[in-house]
Formats: sequence, C-alpha cells, structure tokens
Amino acid sequence: QVQLVESGGGLVQAGASLRLSCRDSGDSGHTFSSRVMGWFRQAAGKEREFVAAINFVGGSTDYADSVRARFTISRDNVKRTVYLQMNRLKPEDTAVYYCAARQVGDWGMDHDAKEWQHWGQGTQVTVSS
Repeated sequence: QVQLVESGGGLVQAGASLRLSCRDSGDSGHTFSSRVMGWFRQAAGKEREFVAAINFVGGSTDYADSVRARFTISRDNVKRTVYLQMNRLKPEDTAVYYCAARQVGDWGMDHDAKEWQHWGQGTQVTVSS
C-alpha cells in the first residue's frame, strides 16, 4: 500500500521560498525507488495541474513552464521522500499541492493527472502579494 504524506506548506510573501516534502509511509515503501514521483497543484476553482516530476533515481526531471527555473524537484530513495523546493514564489503559485506516484512499471512523467495512481492528501501553499 502506498501512503503519501505531504508537509511543508504555509503562508509566505511573494519572493519567498518554501520546501515541500512527501514521504511514502505505506507498507509498500520498499517500492518507492521503482516509482516515478511528481507534484501537482490545484488552485481554487481550477483543475489540478502538473508541476514537476522525477524519475526513479533522480536523473531525469520535468517541469511545467510556469515553474521552470524557480522550482526544483528531488528525491531521497533511502528516506522514501520526494521534495519540491520552491523559490521566488508568486501569488499565482497559491494552491493545494499534491504529491503523486505512478504505478511500478510506468516510466512516464505524464502531465495528465489521470495517469497517476497514488496521491497524498495535499498541503496548502498561499503566497501573498
């Protein structure tokens, strides 16, 4: 069982930084290193959108254009944790941020949320102007 738990959200001013963490605390945690991991976000009244993804060992990453060069995704397979470092935050980054995992054997860093099988409960990020 995959159980993703996010942390690190909060209220910050524009220009500040935050680091989100997501740990797989489920009993299938030994499969963490075999899963593509990602972050999505959902602003109020909008659809869930792709933010970033990282492959099994962190050698390949992908970002939404809106966050490229400001956000960095990374992972620690020993700690079964994926991170999202968010710099130079903007008010339009305000959203609930969700950690996601793909099925073992699925290699794509798909931007479509429907292709991701496991989700955390989300953590709120609010950026004031």
